[in-house]
Amino acid sequence: MSQLRFVRMGFGQDAVEYQEAWQEQRRVHAARFADEIEDTCLLLEHPPVYTAGRRTEDSERPLDGTPVIDVDRGGKITWHGPGQLVGYPIMKLPRPVDVVAHVRRLEDALIRTCAEFGVETSRVEGRSGVWVLGDPVEQRLGGLSLDFDPRLTDEEFDPRMNGPEYAPSNAGQRREDRKLAAIGIRVAKGVTMHGFALNVNPDNTWFDRIVPCGIRDAGVASLAGELGRDVTIEEVAPVIERHLRDVLTGADLKPRVIEKPRVIEREAAEAAV
Repeated sequence: MSQLRFVRMGFGQDAVEYQEAWQEQRRVHAARFADEIEDTCLLLEHPPVYTAGRRTEDSERPLDGTPVIDVDRGGKITWHGPGQLVGYPIMKLPRPVDVVAHVRRLEDALIRTCAEFGVETSRVEGRSGVWVLGDPVEQRLGGLSLDFDPRLTDEEFDPRMNGPEYAPSNAGQRREDRKLAAIGIRVAKGVTMHGFALNVNPDNTWFDRIVPCGIRDAGVASLAGELGRDVTIEEVAPVIERHLRDVLTGADLKPRVIEKPRVIEREAAEAAV
């Protein structure tokens, strides 16, 4: 397993434009594929920008025509901006590549980071990223049932047009599941690109103009919002570096197991008799 080096590209006033960071990812990716450098994680902040993964639908984009950068990662639409720590681990994985295992390792490092700051997070089955779990439906709003929630019955319900009551940024007030860190990656030639975005202390109302990650029945969170105090990128960066290094370099990477069809196994067994 290669050592993992970290490159802090820019934060605060030195935040890195998305296109510039994307180009740097391509350069580092090519160098890693050629074994000219070791595994590398770029850490940075972006100025405000919406980016859309390959599965993004038109109904999830900003209604007002705000520009969106379409990118070659998995996942759907999200926002990056001040107060959000973005990481792009560019790593060579064994073939055949196990993409899910890589995502789970990133989630593990993020869960450990949040725990160190006193925020308990979890995975949600069928949804990538790191989540703060909400209360069961029957315990929200003072014990009232939310059977009237239009998101549960109306497939065309659009939170972008229904004000603060259903805004993703207010999920904590509604005591719903809320995503604290998003993950979207791409693997090309066995080397990873893109990565994660951890909400440290951003203005989460930016998410209200889109359907974040295409999820209409949950919202977004931040470390600062969950803790009720200010948290800075400077505090979080060294902690996440430590956990990423522990998880990613300490993992016993194995290729994805490809099971042979039973008919092929039977033919092979018969041939060996």
